[in-house]
Amino acid sequence: MKKLLNNNLIKNFLIILIFTFLLEIIFRLISGTQVFDVSIIRIILGLSFISLILSFILSWTNKTCSKVIIIFSSLVFSIYSFLQLGFNNFIGVYMSFNTSSQLGAVTDYIKEFFASFLGKFYFIFIPFLILVLYYIFLDRFTEQNFNKKFVLKSRIKYEPGIRTISTILILFVIGFAYNETLTAKFMQNELQTVSNEELFAYPSVPSLVINEFGVIGFGLLDVKSLYVDQPDAYIYDATDENISFETSRTFDDALWEELIASETNPALNNINNYLINNTITDYNDHTGMFAGKNLIVIMMESVNEIIINPDLYPNFYKMYSEGIHFTNNYSPRNSCATGNNEFSAMTGLYSIQNNCTANIYRDNTYSTSIFNLFNNAGYKTTSMHDYTEYYYYRSTIHQNMGSTRYYGVEDLGIEYYNEYKNWASDEDFMEVAMDITLADTTNPFMLWLTTVSSHQPYNRSSIEGDKYLSITEGTNYPEDLRRYMSKLKTLDNALGIFLNRLEAAGILDDTVIVMFGDHYPYGLKDETINYVLDYDLSDYERERTPLVIYNSATAPEEVDKYTSYVNLTPTIANLFGLDYDPRLYMGSDIFSEDYWNLVTFADGSWKNDLVYYNAATSEVKYYTDEQVAIDEIRRINQIITAKMQMSSSIIQNNYYEYLTNSLEELARQEETYAEAIPSTENQIIGG
Repeated sequence: MKKLLNNNLIKNFLIILIFTFLLEIIFRLISGTQVFDVSIIRIILGLSFISLILSFILSWTNKTCSKVIIIFSSLVFSIYSFLQLGFNNFIGVYMSFNTSSQLGAVTDYIKEFFASFLGKFYFIFIPFLILVLYYIFLDRFTEQNFNKKFVLKSRIKYEPGIRTISTILILFVIGFAYNETLTAKFMQNELQTVSNEELFAYPSVPSLVINEFGVIGFGLLDVKSLYVDQPDAYIYDATDENISFETSRTFDDALWEELIASETNPALNNINNYLINNTITDYNDHTGMFAGKNLIVIMMESVNEIIINPDLYPNFYKMYSEGIHFTNNYSPRNSCATGNNEFSAMTGLYSIQNNCTANIYRDNTYSTSIFNLFNNAGYKTTSMHDYTEYYYYRSTIHQNMGSTRYYGVEDLGIEYYNEYKNWASDEDFMEVAMDITLADTTNPFMLWLTTVSSHQPYNRSSIEGDKYLSITEGTNYPEDLRRYMSKLKTLDNALGIFLNRLEAAGILDDTVIVMFGDHYPYGLKDETINYVLDYDLSDYERERTPLVIYNSATAPEEVDKYTSYVNLTPTIANLFGLDYDPRLYMGSDIFSEDYWNLVTFADGSWKNDLVYYNAATSEVKYYTDEQVAIDEIRRINQIITAKMQMSSSIIQNNYYEYLTNSLEELARQEETYAEAIPSTENQIIGG
């Protein structure tokens, strides 16, 4: 038995701890995370806990096996950290195992993914190389000296029971101290939007988790979240933050109040109470300006402000300059960006951070979606996309959103390519989409189009990427930027086809076109984008995308409010004068006097014209000499957190289906009750 036991528990503990700590420090240096703040205490405690468990397990194996396991584990940690640096650089977010369904997409452009890696990322392997060199050259020497000084004098070598009890006691102390860091006030920034305790339960905001728990801590918590159900989102008591204004837009809440009084599920009543007290935005001078007109929404793949160019992209620029255009619009990158951003634009909800909300909750129904609002107004609703179900289950999602018919690329009969480098042509897409739409214009229609041609990759030859390279001939632009701009030309030509077909059909004046980019072209590096866009892309500025609302019969208008796709559905509902309840959305009508003029990013960061708040680091950056009080920033953070967590709870509980069904059932009961009561004419008074 004694021969079987390994005496190097303490030595292995120190080796693992030193390696993981060095890895964390280098990761923070490379990623730009603050290296030494109070969170480092929690990270060291966490690494100590992990190191002790692993070294204790290894103490029951032979020395060779211990070395192999340590080296292998260190390599896994290094590769994981390396890939996280790559993901954050390439797609703008740290990846979670909860989004593993989308990893197939990454393999499609694996060359582009690794080509985007910065040279400094490879420094993450320094601790691993040091570890390997140690085992090759120094292990035998240090082992002899270590045993003489520490091990031979210890009874742990000979008493497995004592070793086990000692290890458990030490783990208990470390675990207790670690747990205290989750709630200790000094261990959490006063402006932090999600508590460390909540993050430990579910790592919902990867950037914040990595800052507070380290990259290894995030990985382990992320693995845990695969096997532990996500708790219902904790909702801040934000009743006082839902500021009610005097409004002429009123609602009869009698049935809703009756539902609240009878509801026993606390999660559902949290939502009920929050929403019924939410702000009712009032009518405004834009209300109903497009009433009765057709609507076409175009979510443009990977389109940023490069497309705002009258010479290269005249069709888009025509609609931009002659329509209502928004100069501070953003499409924040989220996990599963296109699918989740499309989901948010259709519902006015924030997608759940750290998962593919659109896919996971595809069976939910949304009575408040943009499709159902237009269905209720008597419109014919349709949606189309010129690609397959490979990434997102749109045939299911859109139907459950209320689209009466969804057309994928196969339904449209458009040629497409299985090879990732060659997407379907948006020019073909627009022709077919118009054929289907214009075949019957008896009733007003609402059409949602999602394009694809401008999708990455941009650093290799492709049909659309090479087709219009001539438009940037003679420039010093990098090849990948030129291919991206060529793909934008395909999109612009498609918009031209689209406009011409509507005009030829005589319905252009009666049609409103809404266009926005689903996200920036994340296949391009910032320095590449800066060849055309010469503004600073930090502070989430890379996520600027155009938003245009165009109607040929409407005067141009420039709007400088801070906006994003989450505001799209309530804004459109107001413009078309639709019957909708503003309280049921996390976004709001941009034209309302009550509009909250800031943009919220996926991790809870936010900005307006005065200040930028970084939720990952809790840092505040001012853009003007006008300082925003810390109490005001804290209040804004509380409101944002409440909105995002409320949105998560709505999705998790399939709330809109519950609300619709519950209110309909109460209405039926009320009707039945009323019918059962004799009329006053037949009652015997005083009987």
